[in-house]
Amino acid sequence: MDGSEVELVQSCLNGNYASQRKFVELFQGLIFSICVRMLGHRQDAEDVAQEVFLRAFRKLHQWDQVRPLRPWLLTIAANRCRTHLEERGRRPVPCDLDADFLPERHVSKPQDDAEEVQNALLTLRHEYRQCFVLFYQQDLSVEEVAQILERPEGTIKIWLHRARKEIAERLQQRGFQPS
Repeated sequence: MDGSEVELVQSCLNGNYASQRKFVELFQGLIFSICVRMLGHRQDAEDVAQEVFLRAFRKLHQWDQVRPLRPWLLTIAANRCRTHLEERGRRPVPCDLDADFLPERHVSKPQDDAEEVQNALLTLRHEYRQCFVLFYQQDLSVEEVAQILERPEGTIKIWLHRARKEIAERLQQRGFQPS
C-alpha cells in the first residue's frame, strides 16, 4: 500500500485539519465526476459528493490499510449514489420533457460525441450506469467494479453488455452517426 496514503489517513484520524483538507482536494475531482455521471445532475452530485466525504471521514478508521484507498472511496461514492437514486425514485418528479420527445439530432443543435454518449448514459438503469462509469470512464477492471458494486463478476459483465447495447440503441434512435 502507498505509504503516503496511510500517513495521510493517519493524520486525518488524528484530527489534522490540513490533512483532511488535502484528503478532500486529492479526491474531490474523482468523487464529483463519479457522482455527476451516475446521478446526471450537478446539484445532486455536489450534495452526494459532500455526503461521500462525510461518510468517508466517519468510517476512515475502518479502512483496511492493506487495500488501496481509491476503490474504498469509490465504493462509498457508488453506494451513496445508489441510495440517492433510490430515494429520488420515491419522490415526485417535476414534469419535464422526456428525452424521447427531444428533436432528433439533425433538428437540434449539434452536440459532440461525448455529450451524445453522456445523454444516452443518463437513460440507463442506475446499476448499468454505475457499472459503465466505473469500467469505461474510471478505467477500473471488471474485478474492481464487482468489488465496488458488491456483485459477482459475471453480473458486471452482463451489465456492461446491456449498457453498451442500450447506449448504442439510444444513439441510433437519436440519429447519431459517430464522426
